[in-house]
Amino acid sequence: MADAKVTRLRPVRPCPICGKPSVQAFHPFCSSRCADIDLNRWLTGAYAIPEERDEERKTPDDGDDQ
Repeated sequence: MADAKVTRLRPVRPCPICGKPSVQAFHPFCSSRCADIDLNRWLTGAYAIPEERDEERKTPDDGDDQ
């Protein structure tokens, strides 16, 4: 069984941090270093989902229920 071929479930893609080919153990990154860099960016707020403010969609709180 030592000669059994392992089927890759994920395609090899470039690392989103440095661009090198990804490694199965750290997918989608190429190394633990790039995975740690990405985690640090999330934790420090470098990645953020922009908030859309819609001033017209305010709910009426004035109590004019008739």
